[in-house]
Amino acid sequence: MKKFFINLILILIGLLILFLQSNFFNFFTIVGTKPNIFIIYILFIGLFGNKIMGITYGIILGVFLDLLFKQTIGPNLLGFVFISIIATIFDKNFSKDSRITIMLMVFGTTLVFEFVAYFTSYILYNINFEIWSFIKIASIEVFYNILITIIIYPLIQKFGYYVENEYKGNKILTRYF
Repeated sequence: MKKFFINLILILIGLLILFLQSNFFNFFTIVGTKPNIFIIYILFIGLFGNKIMGITYGIILGVFLDLLFKQTIGPNLLGFVFISIIATIFDKNFSKDSRITIMLMVFGTTLVFEFVAYFTSYILYNINFEIWSFIKIASIEVFYNILITIIIYPLIQKFGYYVENEYKGNKILTRYF
């Protein structure tokens, strides 16, 4: 029952992020670039949830956003799946307690997402590959995502550890007794 409510809350958070992404952050653009909070969302689901949960949310959110904003399925789907896989690797190798570590994770996953989305759009839509515009958009988006992560990290961390205890649990001692 707790997992149902956790997933319900995560879906509501996703809808809130969709509202913020499509309405609120349109007023705070730099050179037409706004933050992509979905990257932070999928990163934290992958970090605090399990691998299947991260990939599932990445696939569902990627397909939903591709159908909503793109012509074909692909750029967001692949980007979010890569982020969820990277998040499970980060979960095993790094601490989630340090803000600097989390900011570096957001930095890396934002760059990976932008590269995958740009490359996939290049293949699917046959757009021109302009390295300068890619660097400009990626650097502004990295700055925005890190700034938002700094602001909302305490809330995410508290809810994240609750999700982690429910999905992963601390079952080390129970195996031996």
